[in-house]
Amino acid sequence: MPSQFFGLNIAYTGLLASNAALNTTNNNIANVQTKGYSRQEVNQVAASALRVFQTYGCAGAGVETLSIERIRDGFYDTKYWNNNAKVGEYGMKEYYMKQIEAYFDDNGKNAGFKTVFDQLMITGLQALKDNANDATTKTQFIGYAGALAEYFNGLAGNLENVQKDVNAEIKVKVDEINSIAGQIATLNKQINTIELTGVTANELRDRRELLVDQLSEIVDVKITEYPIVDLNNPERETGANRYIVRIAGGQVLVDGNEYNGLECRARELYEKVNQTDADGLYDVYWENGQKFSLYNAAMGGALQGLIQMRDGNNGENFVGEITKTGEYWPKDENGNPTGAVHDTVTIQVGKAYLQDLNKCNLSDSGGIIDLGNQDFYYDSWSCEISYDDNGKAVYSYTFVLSDSTKNDSRLTNDRVGKVASIGASLSYQGIPYYMKQMNEWVRTFSQKFNDILTRGYDSNNQHGAPLFTANKTTDDAQYEFGYDMTSTTEIGPNTQYWGGSRYDTFSYEAYLANGGKPLTITLNQDSYYWMTAMNFDISTAVQNDPGRLSNRYDNADGVEQNDLLTDLKNLATDKDKMTFRGASASEFLQCILADVTLNASRANMFSRSFQDIANTIDNQRISISGVDEDEEAVNLVKYQNGYNLASKMIQTLTEIYDRLILQTGV
Repeated sequence: MPSQFFGLNIAYTGLLASNAALNTTNNNIANVQTKGYSRQEVNQVAASALRVFQTYGCAGAGVETLSIERIRDGFYDTKYWNNNAKVGEYGMKEYYMKQIEAYFDDNGKNAGFKTVFDQLMITGLQALKDNANDATTKTQFIGYAGALAEYFNGLAGNLENVQKDVNAEIKVKVDEINSIAGQIATLNKQINTIELTGVTANELRDRRELLVDQLSEIVDVKITEYPIVDLNNPERETGANRYIVRIAGGQVLVDGNEYNGLECRARELYEKVNQTDADGLYDVYWENGQKFSLYNAAMGGALQGLIQMRDGNNGENFVGEITKTGEYWPKDENGNPTGAVHDTVTIQVGKAYLQDLNKCNLSDSGGIIDLGNQDFYYDSWSCEISYDDNGKAVYSYTFVLSDSTKNDSRLTNDRVGKVASIGASLSYQGIPYYMKQMNEWVRTFSQKFNDILTRGYDSNNQHGAPLFTANKTTDDAQYEFGYDMTSTTEIGPNTQYWGGSRYDTFSYEAYLANGGKPLTITLNQDSYYWMTAMNFDISTAVQNDPGRLSNRYDNADGVEQNDLLTDLKNLATDKDKMTFRGASASEFLQCILADVTLNASRANMFSRSFQDIANTIDNQRISISGVDEDEEAVNLVKYQNGYNLASKMIQTLTEIYDRLILQTGV
């Protein structure tokens, strides 16, 4: 039989339950504007009934407050994190593609490509045709050519600055990942400390998931949480949980109280991937020294967008099959071997973009080559052309690997037949892609232009000198392409085309005449490979003496003859004289601007689309876990009434006990 005071205990439990509900409502209202806060709710159940030996069997024992739980659906969290990675990726692409689009835009307000190219190939050439031997007209024409070179110099410089900005932001994002990882690990420890007592750490869990929200915009995130059991009694859960954060396709960032930090290391000059890469681009490593795969397809987030912007090559990285290995000894000026032995590796390539050195973007200062899934440093490379039994050209590259100061092991013959590659194949059209496109155009155009000039004669009845050249980085000198400009004599029958697109020079007949030995393309100073949009310039010799500019093919013709100038003018529109991606020389801007505009438009469209999806998912999440002010106001009245009624019940029972004890004489 229950005590006479049993009713007072029931009322007391009601008072406690209402008080807990009021405090929880108060907490919800206080955090209505707190980012990441999840609405909390008191979990109440009827207390276990008391068995009595009466006809009614059991008597209710009041209410029991089990816990205060946050209202949150993990399904929407996962959806939000997956979509947030896309928001971060395309947000970065949208931001930087707007800059690149502005640099290439030719809207008439600035001297864009069409403006400077038309000045050279239409205005300048027409004036020169009218006055073929006039020094002033030639000087003006050379000035127009200088404006074209300055255009590409400035454009390449702007793109390099964008690449440097992207590179710096990669470091910022890596630092953010480290900061978030450290905070999550600390929260894991605090949460487990509290929850070992049987209490749910609601606010700390909210803070942790808010950090995961931030992390998911930087990189792809996968969360795993499972209870930690007692090793001595696997059936008993301790109350603690193991919380694991994986990023970039499953790489563990946080595991319980510990996290793996990341660090950025600037590449050395001999570690460059592309010829056009800015110095000091970052690779990312775990703190334990393992390399963090930046080119993981599952990277996701802003980090993936930044990597694709910085390193995107439209899938045109160096790749081929290893066909031969060998050795090389450096030699002194007398031809005697000196220094340590270097391994060499020959790689046959089949990609069209690797069979034209005008399209080549391999590093000119050494780099790292993957030979059968093992990395080696290399110092230099050359290209060879041979022919098979059917007369089909076979293209291969020979790399001279670095010595033991850089490579820990020697190259072995078992690499033959395996795949070799340099850099990663990134299908996105990032800064290396646009730089490579510009390099291809200036190399091809300069080569074709110079070829015409050097076949003709100038005002002094000498072979004309090349107009376009490139500046060397080591001194104030310039490269000499095709001819010795001081004596106007040809360096060699094939030299002017080495490293260029004129592979017809290396014909099958030339191959047979060479005894069936491969024709080697060396990267000496007469290769157009050394010309880039960054160092593209006008010949100093021609600037100092405009008379060196040729205008006629036949030396016997008068100095006013302009048949050579007609060919120069046709170079702009005649695809038989020069093509760039199937278009004429004058259509360079249309080709590359189409790429830029399409990528900018895609980035803008996807950024907005995924942001809209993120807002939709977040609204769904908030509808469940967010604090609704009107709903909390209703709850406040409801719980207040419950509290008042419980208090009234206690007051009523007090009067009953007063009558029972004091007035009945019990």
